[in-house]
Amino acid sequence: MNTIHKTLILVMLMAVGLGCGYSKPKSPMPIISQLNPASMTAGSGAFQLEVDGTNFAANAVVNFNGTAESTTVVSSSKLEAMIPASAIMNAGTVPVTVANPGSGGIYGGMGSMTSTPMNFMIN
Repeated sequence: MNTIHKTLILVMLMAVGLGCGYSKPKSPMPIISQLNPASMTAGSGAFQLEVDGTNFAANAVVNFNGTAESTTVVSSSKLEAMIPASAIMNAGTVPVTVANPGSGGIYGGMGSMTSTPMNFMIN
């Protein structure tokens, strides 16, 4: 095989390799703009937390102090999560984040994205 054929084959293999998902597209980063309520009294019991923001995926999950909570996606800008009483037994500040899980696929799919935390106060 001459050099031109080898070069052509190499270029074609590179083109196929790059076109097969080696560069993963990213889903938009979820952004939290508001928590409602923004605080609760320690020991007051389970409650529903509304998380408002942008770029929430259809399978987004609210994490309360690092724990994934049962989440209902109302829209791409509103989530509702049930926070158990055990999560607010002690006073303090806990981080709340939203995770958009990644999608699978034989070529890698999209990676998961997690928002910057917003603090929730337990009084």
